[in-house]
Amino acid sequence: MTSIRPEVVPYADGRLMDVHRPPAGAAGPAPVVLLWHGRGADERDVLRPLAREAAALGLLVFVPDWRSDGPDGGRAELLASLACARREAAAHGGDPERLVLAGWSLGGREAVAVATRPDTSGGTRPVAAVGISSSYARPSAVTGDAPLDRLAAAPSPVPVWLVHGTEDEVVGPEHTRKLAEALPAAVLLELPTDHAGVVMTAYDAGAGRCLPTDDPGVLHAGRRTAAVLAEAAGLR
Repeated sequence: MTSIRPEVVPYADGRLMDVHRPPAGAAGPAPVVLLWHGRGADERDVLRPLAREAAALGLLVFVPDWRSDGPDGGRAELLASLACARREAAAHGGDPERLVLAGWSLGGREAVAVATRPDTSGGTRPVAAVGISSSYARPSAVTGDAPLDRLAAAPSPVPVWLVHGTEDEVVGPEHTRKLAEALPAAVLLELPTDHAGVVMTAYDAGAGRCLPTDDPGVLHAGRRTAAVLAEAAGLR
């Protein structure tokens, strides 16, 4: 996993997004992943270990800050980051027509909700959605409906990949299993780790946030999550 710090670009007034480029020398534009963090405000740094690992597999990865505690639940920021990822992809060596929308925890619900609702995706539909350790039964801030209810009633217009840790005590794995049952075409990967481990981090109570770790089990789980992102983007 590369330790190169990401480029940082603004995606809206005062709002920032990390850009993790794939290794130099790759043939053709890279598939793009827009990766949304969870409920904590402005925690794009939490997803840096996973984003770096995914970039090393050949993906161009954008990770924006956003705030779920805003008046609109983060709706405007999420949509602005999606528009920016499409707009900036080519300039960073990516293909905006091959964009996967992914998210962890609360961001996973939003990613699945937006990617499977063409009317809210702001233009070209993402080619796939990846939900990581999320719950899908509550309404999305962007779409206003619960992805579980909608996808139980009609098939998804795009492929859906789901990842969850079997030891997750923050958002239990049963939440993802419910969506997988309602959406048989979805690909479900369960990993022997917790809520933080699926994104290659460990929760630090003193810091009050998830931080990078050298734990071999966590690194293995995070690499498998990165591989799912690559598979969703058509690289595997």
